[in-house]
Amino acid sequence: MQSTLSRYSRVAPLTARRQLFGLQTFRFFSAGGSADYDLAVIGGGPGGYVAAIKAAQLGLKTVCVEKRGALGGTCLNVGCIPSKALLNISHKYHEAEHDFKKMGIEVDNLHYDFGKIMGQKEKAVTGLTKGIEGLFKKNKVDYVKGHGKFKSSNELEVSLNEGGSQSIKAKHYLIATGSEPSPMPGGALKADEKVVVTSTGALALKSVPKRMIVVGGGVIGLELGSVYKRLGSEVEVVEFMDRICPGMDMEIGKAFNKVLEKQGMKFHLSTKVVGADVREDGATVYVEPAAGGERKALEADVVLLSVGRRPYTEGLGLENVPGVSVDKGGRIEVDHEWRVPSQPHIRAIGDVIKGAMLAHKAEEEGIAAVELIANKGAGHVNYHTIPGVVYTHPEVAGVGYTEEQCKEKGIKYKKGSFPFAANSRARTNDDYDGSVKVLVDENDKLIGAHMLGPNAGELLQELVLAMEYGASSEDVARTCHAHPTLSEAVKEACMAACMKPIHF
Repeated sequence: MQSTLSRYSRVAPLTARRQLFGLQTFRFFSAGGSADYDLAVIGGGPGGYVAAIKAAQLGLKTVCVEKRGALGGTCLNVGCIPSKALLNISHKYHEAEHDFKKMGIEVDNLHYDFGKIMGQKEKAVTGLTKGIEGLFKKNKVDYVKGHGKFKSSNELEVSLNEGGSQSIKAKHYLIATGSEPSPMPGGALKADEKVVVTSTGALALKSVPKRMIVVGGGVIGLELGSVYKRLGSEVEVVEFMDRICPGMDMEIGKAFNKVLEKQGMKFHLSTKVVGADVREDGATVYVEPAAGGERKALEADVVLLSVGRRPYTEGLGLENVPGVSVDKGGRIEVDHEWRVPSQPHIRAIGDVIKGAMLAHKAEEEGIAAVELIANKGAGHVNYHTIPGVVYTHPEVAGVGYTEEQCKEKGIKYKKGSFPFAANSRARTNDDYDGSVKVLVDENDKLIGAHMLGPNAGELLQELVLAMEYGASSEDVARTCHAHPTLSEAVKEACMAACMKPIHF
């Protein structure tokens, strides 16, 4: 009965769930005044635009306010999408330069045109942003280009990009303004987007630097560092912690570090930046051990500052909304239904609230929030099954608990691992760095999955789905996987957890 209720609570419509458990069904509306819209979404990034479309599909009269002048937010314009375009292009160049010859493919006078590379990136971005505008029109979502600010808890004042202003009143508001690059703690480095660049500047360089220093060994820094390493830059990564991607499963993270070193990236771990001399043609970055010690100088033409991101709520007018609380990290505090407790007609999602700063997390929250507003659908997000991916090559992907988290929480677990070196498709492709690793509890229920390898981001989704439905490793192990495919490594890792693998 318990598993049935759990399954029912995840997928049943919200109204039915509340009736089942004797809960009252109701909707919140803003106090006083007529409303122009049922829902006003502030921010047109992945969380905002997806929420706006879903709201319109559920019958809510919806408007989306976005100041950038192009939909898609940081992700589509200066984040996920352009970086993946450059990762894809640079990987193809790297293969041609390093792998084609051993396959019997001879290429004479191999070179690239960096201007055309950046043009291809822009083509991808423009096509997708225009596509979202088309989806707005298709779903009858009103789109206002301008900076939205709360004039009061029941009214937005929008400074229009084309000049003038517009007042918007709605029954409900959804804050989805995303995040921005964090400045360097202590101010040892300040971005000028020329020599010292954030991810935004790194995606708009005019040429490939001979030397690049990446400050911060997280996902963004490693992805963009990989791009420029493949295109010929000497790349050095400075990381304050004793390992890259500190939240990553440690075993997978160490293997990832070794692969990147093999590719030519140099790492300064447990190292802090204490100062810099920035010139028009480059910079000298001064570093020393995190625990203190001898200072040394590193030289670079470009310094990529990638020390994280912070919620973007500047100029939102939160001071005009009584009772809104913001934590020390700048995140808006909300309840379990993404409502501002003192203003339940106002919700916030994505990077402006706690949790992983991931586009797909924001999308899920946006859909759930509008389902609750419309009183249609489950309005549920399972945060334990939000995957994370590093789009280097090989890719790194993970979901659920890491081994370290299992130990910290006192969870009795078992792991199953399988190397891509023992997978026939990976060996056939001569691309077999990494492995698949799954974690299960005492009852063989999947509670975590982590992998380093080719197409890891795609392969992980099978295990995300399995975890969402409470599957065991044996469920996956006894499911037929096509041969020869990379996905067989997932099957064999699950076999290793519940019985024994065949090919290793």
